[in-house]
Amino acid sequence: MRIAVDAMGGDHAPDVVIQGAIEAARLLSENVEIVLVGNGPILREKLARLAYRYRPRSVVFHEASQSIEMGESPAQALRKKRDSSIVVGLGMVKSGQAQAFVSAGNTGAVMACAIFEVGRLAGVSRPAIGSIMPNQKGVSLLLDAGANADCKPINLLQFGIMGSLYFQHIIKGSRPRVGLLSIGEESTKGNELTVEAHALLAKSHLNFVGNVEGKDILKGAADVIICDGFVGNVILKFAESIVGMVSSTIREKVAANLRSKIGAFLLTPAFAKFKRRFDYEEYGGAPLLGIDGACIICHGGSSPKAIRNAINLAVRVVNSGINQQIKYQLQEMSDHVPA
Repeated sequence: MRIAVDAMGGDHAPDVVIQGAIEAARLLSENVEIVLVGNGPILREKLARLAYRYRPRSVVFHEASQSIEMGESPAQALRKKRDSSIVVGLGMVKSGQAQAFVSAGNTGAVMACAIFEVGRLAGVSRPAIGSIMPNQKGVSLLLDAGANADCKPINLLQFGIMGSLYFQHIIKGSRPRVGLLSIGEESTKGNELTVEAHALLAKSHLNFVGNVEGKDILKGAADVIICDGFVGNVILKFAESIVGMVSSTIREKVAANLRSKIGAFLLTPAFAKFKRRFDYEEYGGAPLLGIDGACIICHGGSSPKAIRNAINLAVRVVNSGINQQIKYQLQEMSDHVPA
């Protein structure tokens, strides 16, 4: 198995990407080869410095002379930079030279290139980003987390199918509960999109538990929560801010007096577990579900730990064979639901 990694993408590339790839290679099977895609001379010099003790033989290079910056327009960048690490890396997936692509680079460019260069799976109308959301019972999968700002009811049904399969094969167990994010539990609550989507989901083979509200997300009311990408991305960005806010508040209160400092010291293990549970780096990245390959999108500020976990996730996604399952389930759906 070959995992192509965008070595030039992210706020701290290429150093953190290379370090993450080295860490992943040391943990993964020798049958997995990690291909760093980017400027060859730069990568060779960086790898020699970062892996001065031990360079895994399973970390190799693939030349890409250009890189797409975080603030560039995805459409313009993809037209002008055909030899960028994103285009080249996803081209490797399309040609079969790699089975998955991992990037902490320009999210818009990665999504656009994956959809238009690699292509969609048969039956998928719109690919979606799935993001892990910690809750009181474990984790939920939220999708779409930002790929599609405007959706149709059939899109949300497909998100439910893809999310359910991903949760089942990658996260934990069978028959995941699927919930539709809305403003009330009743099937008539919400806008036109959610009301019509509810009707489709209720007739599907999914373990559909009905509408869930914003307050239900952290309670773990559903394993898979589906919504359009506009709403999903707002929720994702809000959730990412929670840990920082809680941590800063605790630090402020702890500094108040000696008793607080002693109490905080005793609770340090509990605070560490809380932070780890809500830390996106623990989960590596978010899968772009529905493309004819595997693609993991990482946070722009990813650390080596996040890159390592994202590569490991990519390996698991490939090994799961989830794309074949998605194609089969969507074919079954199309036989009963009009597009």
